[in-house]
Amino acid sequence: MAENKGIIAAMQTAMHEDGSIHEEELRRQINRQIAAGVDAIFCLGTNGEFYIMNQEEKIRVMEIFVDEVKGRVPVYAGTGCISTKDTIELSRKAKEIGVDILSVITPYFAALNQEELYAHYSELAEAVELPIVMYNIPARTGATLAPATVGKLARNYDNIVGVKDSSGNFNNILQYIAATKDANFSVLSGNDALILWTLLAGGTGGITAIANILPEVMVSIYQNYLKGDIEAAKAAQASIAPIRDCFKYGNPNSIVKCATNLVGQPVGPCRKPFGMVSEEAKKAIMETIDQYYAEYKVQ
Repeated sequence: MAENKGIIAAMQTAMHEDGSIHEEELRRQINRQIAAGVDAIFCLGTNGEFYIMNQEEKIRVMEIFVDEVKGRVPVYAGTGCISTKDTIELSRKAKEIGVDILSVITPYFAALNQEELYAHYSELAEAVELPIVMYNIPARTGATLAPATVGKLARNYDNIVGVKDSSGNFNNILQYIAATKDANFSVLSGNDALILWTLLAGGTGGITAIANILPEVMVSIYQNYLKGDIEAAKAAQASIAPIRDCFKYGNPNSIVKCATNLVGQPVGPCRKPFGMVSEEAKKAIMETIDQYYAEYKVQ
């Protein structure tokens, strides 16, 4: 089983100007992340714009990732859909393609209680053999995975191996860690600002959007942590605050994709209607990027 730890790049889906998938650039970005030293790569997450792709496109993206990676690092894929049936079908397809680990967002739009969430993940775990990482992002889904629910699922299903928390609430991460301490289970930060603190609290790493912009910086957080150089890890963790501050200019997905293009990585636009970034925002992002080149010797 692939290890569920370290810096996992939440990769964008490179697109042409018309919004179609740019396969050649996507392959290039996969190799860029692996060259930077990430521990795994992740397609069809929030930054991968899964929410605006059809089933055929999701399958093609997974095929590209598995084909290009060729086993060098684990491949995570987002297979969560609104219905349990669709989630199982896409997850089984991911296994057939050769994906290593599933990332499964909570169902969204309609309100869910904890019993429904438990039933959703338990039915998935019984139907699919791949390791499952649950994905908690309540600001986008309207559903919150309670620590007690996560703990129960972790204890009852061996293939529910982790949770990614993008709530931005560090106390929630701490509660996930406490609720799963007796299980073989990983807690990952989905908030780039909390990766080091999650590691220090007993978590195993982070699934990071900023890796699209600054992969070496994100990798250095984990590598310095492993070496025991906590001061260097703290410096790397603190260094991403200015780029994260640019999220105030719009949807973080749009800002990250804009910034990736501005650092010379032509991943293209977000699929419409998303991705409109003002000239003021672009100027602020570029000034922030220039700081990294000057102060952190980012290449």
